[in-house]
Parts: sequence; structure tokens; C-alpha cells
Amino acid sequence: MKRVTAIIETGADRRYSVFIGNNNYPYGIIGTGATVQEALEDFMEGYEEMKDAVQSMGKDFSEASFVFRYDIPSFLEHYAFAFTLAGLERITGINQKQLGHYISGYRKPSAKTIKKMEDGLHSFCKQLSAVRFS
Repeated sequence: MKRVTAIIETGADRRYSVFIGNNNYPYGIIGTGATVQEALEDFMEGYEEMKDAVQSMGKDFSEASFVFRYDIPSFLEHYAFAFTLAGLERITGINQKQLGHYISGYRKPSAKTIKKMEDGLHSFCKQLSAVRFS
């Protein structure tokens, strides 16, 4: 089974799309929806439909497991209910104005900034997972 990266992003219409990124995978699969969950479900439905179509032609289907990755603006928009820009600045060390530019698409983060954001969020999640209440 091939491990395939699929990208989650938001379009200008504020709808989410999930599509196969730069992988050497023989099928083009796209899912869309008003929410990330709807887009993921549509994507997986498309995968199953592609599988059925290929097998109905008597051909072998290349099975895949998917790794889903957000682009930065889509992540920031999707999790806006949970994180303010001020909170994300404290968690990631990336200033609010810069985060705002990423959301609007005015600027695109560098690979170094993306890594900094991922590391900050992962560290924060580790801290949260260690919380215990009495």
C-alpha cells in the first residue's frame, strides 16, 4: 500500500478542497465541502469510486493510505474557533501581523516559518496532552 500525501486547502469561495499533492500516484482524486470534514468525506468517497471504476475495468488498483496536510491559510482559518492570532503568536513565536498575512494570502510562509509553526503547535499539544485534572 502506497503512502500518499493529500493537501487540505481553502478556496476563494471559502470551501475546503482535499487533493492529492505531488505524489507519484496514478489517480487524481479531489474532495470538496463547506467544512474540512465534508471535504475529507468527499475525498474518501472519490477514492472508493475510483477503486470501483478501476477494478470494474479488470485492472489492478493501487491501494493507498493518506497523510493529510494543511496549507497554512487553511489551517489558520479552520482552527480560528480555537486559536486567536494572539494565542498562536504565543504558541509559535510568529507575530500576529505575519499570521494575518498568511491567512489573507498576502504573504506565503517560508519553509523555516512553517517548521517553526509546526514545532510550536506540536510542543503545545504535548503540554496539553500531559494535563490531568483532580
